[in-house]
Amino acid sequence: MTSIYSFSAQALSGEIIDLSRYGGQVLLVVNVASQCGFTPQYQGLESLYREYRDRGFSILGFPCDQFGHQEPGDAHEIARFCSSSYEISFPMFDKVEVNGPGAHPLFAWIKGEKAGVLGTRNIKWNFTKFLVDRHGQVLRRYGSTTKPDALRKDIEEALKAQAASLATK
Repeated sequence: MTSIYSFSAQALSGEIIDLSRYGGQVLLVVNVASQCGFTPQYQGLESLYREYRDRGFSILGFPCDQFGHQEPGDAHEIARFCSSSYEISFPMFDKVEVNGPGAHPLFAWIKGEKAGVLGTRNIKWNFTKFLVDRHGQVLRRYGSTTKPDALRKDIEEALKAQAASLATK
C-alpha cells in the first residue's frame, strides 16, 4: 500500500525532502499561492501549525501556479513572501503542478485517495487541503473555500487517534 511517506519533494531551499521524515505525524497537505483570493488562509494555516505542531502535526505547503497564474515567483520570492507577509514557519516546498501530465507524483497519488465534490479527482483551485493520518493515509479532502479554522475538529480527532494508537504500543 502506498502512503505519503513513499514520496519526496524539493523544499524551497532546494533540498530534496523524503516525506518519510514526517512519519508518525498528522499532516495537512495544501497547494498554495501568493496572489490568490484565498491567500489570507496562510494566516489560519500558520495558526493551526503553531497550535498543534508540538502534538505531532505539520502542514506541508506546495506552491502551485496552475490556477490563474497566481504563483508567478521563484522559490526565493515565494519564501520571502511567506516569511514577510505571514511569518510562515511550516515546511514549504518548491512550486509544483497538481493536475495534468506534469502533476507531482504526490499530488497524482493524493487526488486518487480522496475525490473532491461529485467525485472529481482534479484539484479545482489553490488552497485545496488534504488531511493525512499518522500512517500516511489520506483521511479527508477539503476545498479551497474551507477555512483552516474549520479543520480543528478533524485535526483534533486525528491527533487523538494518534495518541491512542501510541498509548497501546
